[in-house]
Amino acid sequence: MSQQVDAVVVGGGIGGLVAALTLVERGLRTVVLESSTRLGGPVRGGAFESLPRVPVDLGAESFAARGGAVAELAARLDLDVVEPSGLSAWGWAAGRAFPLPAAGVLGIPAVPWAADVRRAIGWPGVLRASLDRVLPRFVGARCEDLGSLARTRLGARATDRLVAPVAAGVHSAPLDRLAVAAVAPGLRDRFDVEGSLTRAVASLRASAPAGSAVRGVAGGMHAVVEALAGRIAASAEDWTDSPLTDATGPIHTALRLGHEVVAVEQHDGGGWVVRTRATSAGVRGGRGSLHTVVTPRLVVTTPAVAPLLEPWTGVVPHPERGADVRLVTLLLDAPELDAAPRGTGMLVAPDGGPVRAKALTHSTAKWPWLAERVHRAAGPGVHVVRLSYGRLGEETRPPDAAEAARDASVLLGVPLEDRVLDHLVQRWDGALPPPTPAYRATVTALSGAVGRTPGLAVTGGWVAGTGIAAIVAHAQAAVERL
Repeated sequence: MSQQVDAVVVGGGIGGLVAALTLVERGLRTVVLESSTRLGGPVRGGAFESLPRVPVDLGAESFAARGGAVAELAARLDLDVVEPSGLSAWGWAAGRAFPLPAAGVLGIPAVPWAADVRRAIGWPGVLRASLDRVLPRFVGARCEDLGSLARTRLGARATDRLVAPVAAGVHSAPLDRLAVAAVAPGLRDRFDVEGSLTRAVASLRASAPAGSAVRGVAGGMHAVVEALAGRIAASAEDWTDSPLTDATGPIHTALRLGHEVVAVEQHDGGGWVVRTRATSAGVRGGRGSLHTVVTPRLVVTTPAVAPLLEPWTGVVPHPERGADVRLVTLLLDAPELDAAPRGTGMLVAPDGGPVRAKALTHSTAKWPWLAERVHRAAGPGVHVVRLSYGRLGEETRPPDAAEAARDASVLLGVPLEDRVLDHLVQRWDGALPPPTPAYRATVTALSGAVGRTPGLAVTGGWVAGTGIAAIVAHAQAAVERL
């Protein structure tokens, strides 16, 4: 079975769907090929069995406000962008909880002697971190990873109690595996100008948009995937001819789930030949059936297909396997949480003592829209709390609801072990590869080679970096030249 279309996008994650919609909006007949049977990648929703009409995010639940690309996309999709409640986030380190400093980037404070910094790291930490303002600019200038840069400029206490909970929690990797340029865009440039890490953070914060650094979508971030899929699927309704046929008749489908790409070739007349094998019995032709799509424009959004591009790029990235992450979402009958005792949630330092979770989100305290829906459906005093497990190199023993409730009790200071009404567990095996300096150099070389190859683009989290904001902006820019 073969077909000719205007564009093919390999991968149905958020990057692939945004790339596909961008092409569709240019009037191009576009097909998305996804090897699994679900779209969205790590942006996914689900519902408690006891609360089926209130879906919650089982993956990404917010996006960075910088740039505005996600907010503009949500507006085009007729979705409402919302701000979190405004409560502070907390940290957990050295066996104690504390509000995270309000002004910072990845835990790096803008003012090392501010009162909230002092509460978190004490006077010894403040005095050492304040040396950043007087150290020569060459100190740390050659540090490419976040751990080396933070420890050199701020000292161990500020790094371990502030930077590690935030950055290691977000990226599920040790600080020395995180390239500064990848995880904190613009920080290195500002450091070169200011000669001080905390002054660089202050400069970045001053130029940031007003309001919270993150936003969400009413109904959950998974609503973005559903809206994208709906728009892309609807585009196939306008296909007036019948470019793909088999023994059963014409096929008009813009979203092809269960299609694993097994070969990429250049077409004799220019463009690309993409060959797939069905991974699902639900695919027309059945499991194992072969399909071919011919197109002048090819967008690859998954590293699994990158080796097939080597004849044209000369580069094969070998990303380190990311951490195996587990998210445990608890539905709790706990009126004590009405007061949001630890704000919107907590980030846990790698040595969390009795706590194995790396982060906790008090979802109903963070998102007023969710609290309203949960309380309307389940009554007052019912809350949603989500805990995240899994760091690179750590034991991946799956957590259960009982362990999550124990960790939540310690972090929130409220006994919750006997308060669990329902729970959800979501596995994310091998999350995004850690953005080490070496890997980012490989991605830069790959992107350069792709840019010199007509009709080819790459995007997705593996090249754009962590975060929906980075992925959406990169996907839109990557397909513009196609």
